[in-house]
Amino acid sequence: MSLATETPPAAPAYPLRWFALVVVLVAEIMDLLDATVVGIAAPSIQHELGGDATTIQWIAAGYTLAYAVGLVTGGRLGDLYGRRRVFLVGLTGFVAFSALCGLAPTPGVLIACRVLQGLAGAILIPQGFGIIKSAFPPRELGAAFGAFGPAMGLAAVGGPILAGALIAWDLGGAGWRTVFLVNVPIGLACLAVALKVLPESRGERTARPDPVGTALVTLGLLLLVFPLVQGRELGWPGWSYALLATSVPVLGVFAWHQVRRARAGRSPLVEPALFRSRAFSGGMIVGLVFFGGMTGLFLVLGLYLQLGLAFSPLRAGLVLAPWALGVAIGATLSGAWLGRRFGRPVLQAGAVVMAAGIAGVVVTLHVAPPTTGWEFAPALLVSGIGMGLFIAPFFDIVLAGVTLPMVGSASGVLNADQQLGSAIGVAVLGTVFFSTAAGRGMDTAFETVLWVTAAMVLAGAALAVLLPRRARPES
Repeated sequence: MSLATETPPAAPAYPLRWFALVVVLVAEIMDLLDATVVGIAAPSIQHELGGDATTIQWIAAGYTLAYAVGLVTGGRLGDLYGRRRVFLVGLTGFVAFSALCGLAPTPGVLIACRVLQGLAGAILIPQGFGIIKSAFPPRELGAAFGAFGPAMGLAAVGGPILAGALIAWDLGGAGWRTVFLVNVPIGLACLAVALKVLPESRGERTARPDPVGTALVTLGLLLLVFPLVQGRELGWPGWSYALLATSVPVLGVFAWHQVRRARAGRSPLVEPALFRSRAFSGGMIVGLVFFGGMTGLFLVLGLYLQLGLAFSPLRAGLVLAPWALGVAIGATLSGAWLGRRFGRPVLQAGAVVMAAGIAGVVVTLHVAPPTTGWEFAPALLVSGIGMGLFIAPFFDIVLAGVTLPMVGSASGVLNADQQLGSAIGVAVLGTVFFSTAAGRGMDTAFETVLWVTAAMVLAGAALAVLLPRRARPES
């Protein structure tokens, strides 16, 4: 089975496609915000509900783990049952579990609700790419995917700012609970609009669930992601390496099962034909490296600003605002024009620009040691522009050749790949930061991580030669 198959002439563009894009982006922002706000709210949660450091850590880790493990299955559900339908189910669950998080009476209940919220997010988020791909004509996909850059930048920077502000305002005496409850009115409004504007699309009508594949990939990803999430916090105990090693044969059996199922003419959870696409398989490698560096850098920037410079979470978030502005600028330029016209070179140039901005942060440390944090603004702006230039052509190139029946599965796998890269980036760069800080101080640790991150981003640019030069729609 080939990835690019004959398709009928393109249907007229969906008239409400830009409204559908807004709905998808709002859902994406809510999910990204929820992944970042807990770190800011953790002290307030511990003060009110109690619990030790491990318990509080699991309030964040439970969401991350459930989300990462559920993405592959969540993406395939849209192919099987309809992306609009599954999106609405995921959004409803996300809103409901957000409300339950805000009402949780104990740390245990909050952790359970966070796990369920992560699973709802894993059902919700992969549908977005499929909805966009079905609604937009190929000539507009670059602009549509380009909108994800500003959304990611807004969520990454806005999460700490929003959480700090909500806790400081203490609306109705709710304190930390508002960081979860704020999702309820936003989510309900998004749900109401989604019912009106989202188009329905799905894969083959004959497709059937793959319960064995679901169990294998869930177990394999759990064995892989759990030690990455928890290992650094616990000092990399022996069991963390054992779980990582065990994940390899489990995921190998999953891959064998998927190939065997596809050859038998039965619907696999992940279509093996996806990996015969140069764009998709290359995108998995590039995304793993690039997003690992990006996420790890966000973690270490926040740690340095709060632990090294003693900034409040709100102030640390504000210092990162130039980064978000840069992402918006870069993604707008890339998505609207540059990405579609020049393709892969724009992605590679973006990675180089981002690495140059990171190097600029190192220069700032030596030339103008930070006191307010705004000394970093020019370098962070440049780095953000580079990240924005990277994102739009990346998603466009990687998903352009994926046929609509497989786009949900492809989206789930691609999102899981990003989450795995993020977990690796956080584990590696976090370990480098804390081990260096213990012996040589915060400034040296921060500089070391910056150079490692710049190297990872440049490696992503070099590996981008694995991608085709331009997005190639299925034909």
